[in-house]
Amino acid sequence: MGPLVRFFRSYPLVAATIAVGVVGAVLELGGQPLLARWVLTVFAVAVALRQARAMVADLRAGTYGVDVLAVTAIGATVAVGEHWAALVVCLMLAGGEALEDYAAGRAQRELSALLERAPVIAHLVVDGSVADVPVARVHAGDELLVKPGEIVPVDGVLTSAGAYLDESSLTGESLPVEHGRGDSLLSGSVNGREVVRMRATAAAADSQYQRIIELVRQAQGSKAPFVRLADRVAVPFTLVSLGVAATAWAVSGDPVRFAEVLVVATPCPLIIAAPVAFMAGMSRAALGGIIVKNGGTLEQLSRVRTAAFDKTGTLTYGRPEVAAVLPGPGLEPDELLGLAAAVEQYSTHPLAAAVVHAAREQGLPLRHATEVEETTAHGVRATVAGRRVVVGKEGFVAAEVVDPPTAAAAPENGSGPGPAPRPGSAARPGPAARPGSAPESALAPGHTAVHVGVDGRHAGTIWLADRVRAETPATLAALHRAGVGTTVMLTGDAEATARGIGAAIGIDDVRAGLLPEHKVEAVRGLRDRPVMMVGDGVNDAPVLAVADVGVAMGARGSTAASESADVVIMLDDLARTVRAVQIGRRTMRVAWQAIGLGVALSVGLMVVAAVGLLPAIVGAWTQEAVDLACILWALLASRPGAAERAEEAFLAAGDHAAPGVREPALTTP
Repeated sequence: MGPLVRFFRSYPLVAATIAVGVVGAVLELGGQPLLARWVLTVFAVAVALRQARAMVADLRAGTYGVDVLAVTAIGATVAVGEHWAALVVCLMLAGGEALEDYAAGRAQRELSALLERAPVIAHLVVDGSVADVPVARVHAGDELLVKPGEIVPVDGVLTSAGAYLDESSLTGESLPVEHGRGDSLLSGSVNGREVVRMRATAAAADSQYQRIIELVRQAQGSKAPFVRLADRVAVPFTLVSLGVAATAWAVSGDPVRFAEVLVVATPCPLIIAAPVAFMAGMSRAALGGIIVKNGGTLEQLSRVRTAAFDKTGTLTYGRPEVAAVLPGPGLEPDELLGLAAAVEQYSTHPLAAAVVHAAREQGLPLRHATEVEETTAHGVRATVAGRRVVVGKEGFVAAEVVDPPTAAAAPENGSGPGPAPRPGSAARPGPAARPGSAPESALAPGHTAVHVGVDGRHAGTIWLADRVRAETPATLAALHRAGVGTTVMLTGDAEATARGIGAAIGIDDVRAGLLPEHKVEAVRGLRDRPVMMVGDGVNDAPVLAVADVGVAMGARGSTAASESADVVIMLDDLARTVRAVQIGRRTMRVAWQAIGLGVALSVGLMVVAAVGLLPAIVGAWTQEAVDLACILWALLASRPGAAERAEEAFLAAGDHAAPGVREPALTTP
């Protein structure tokens, strides 16, 4: 079936209108103008009655003024004998649905692409053989094979040695992402050139891509409050149009003027432009890894005045990292870190993992340890190369050594809860810290100490901290430039820690020591609204729900947070919050511009028609051009403006360090 046939089957009224026009033209050319007039008139009246019936249903549903002008225009043109103009108005009404569908399809193509790409088949590996099964039959623990170019059907873990995956539809990351054995794979990713194997960790219904699809379906079914407002703008526009038409008739004494004014006064720009702009904005957000659940959220994003943030995992990376190594007399920093890592590799504690990671980053070999004994939540003892090493809390280590920890100065390079080094940079040795080991009282705010004892003596201290994200200072500055007046940090941390981090990154308002219920109260009490709240964890779900705009960050974040939020950022990148605000503001700006353009052109054409300079048939075709111009303008919401391009270029450059904020290095003497 050809595309033209499919089009006419989808829009039969368009086909009927064109067919009647062809018949009318043939009759007129064949010397039967009266018959042609009757054919066109009867068809126009039938269309008007059909539209009037739909108009009454819309009025009862609360959608006012949408088709009144069009129905009146058909009636007026028929009454004054402008039957060809009446047919053009009919074509406008019939083609309006097709034009809107086309524009909406263009506007939401990124959203639609996510739905169309939903995996259907999975290659299940059973006893060495591969069977194709519906993706709904995959269960956690199943072994799957993913062929080159195929979509990962469910969430899982890579069991092959390595793989390159395209995750752009999930996170907006344009470059292929390299994964190694044991890495998590998100459903919806596209495999590279090699066949890979994976083990499913979730069924299809519980996988990341299915959650995204559900969010997209919600987004497609939403109607922004702005769109409902545009429907109501049609009421005064209709009244003004009827007033101008009646005045032109009264002044000229010619009823044709009434019809000529009405054929250029249809409210299609008001009806179509706003939803097209909103769908374009939501589609553009999806392309950048930002799922906006409903059109009303875009309107709220455009007006955000306060941005509130959870700290851990949002403004910071949410994981401890080694900030400083402070060895005692007679020990080198690498030796202290290597001994601690040799013992900590046998512990599952997050601080232990941070110590081991730091040793690997420094290129230190992890030596084998024996006689390993772990005391849960306190520390670990072991023997490394004949030396008895104990690592853990101050009290745990103090009980194993003969000398207590002594005071030591804080690292002089400002190590601590500052921005992490830029991606790709190596930790660099900073200025020397004074010899000695630090007791808990000497810790800088935001730090945790891991003490190390070797052969019965206190050998030194390793400081750890949850580092601020590299993009955090620049993101906060960009939000201010975008018009957000106040930034707020809500955290359960101690006051000193929170204020130290807040001062370093440029937060306007710091509120510390908060439980989840206190965060809810804090957001409710913020005066400068709307408030955007950004978080990532399970404990953020309540506060995301009460905010004017709740933003859940990170594709691998909490399902509870994602369900409570209005916006889900699939990429673990705080800077996407700025893009979400910018997209909201540009969408609203473009929508108003499209409506303004349509109203201005229609009013101008009405004035020209009122003085008798625009024949009805010409005016009818001109109004079609106005509708098309408004729709094309509304589609501009799918593209960034100049200010957004400049801001995105700045953030993409990677120079995220804010003035006065130094990037900490691994401090070693």
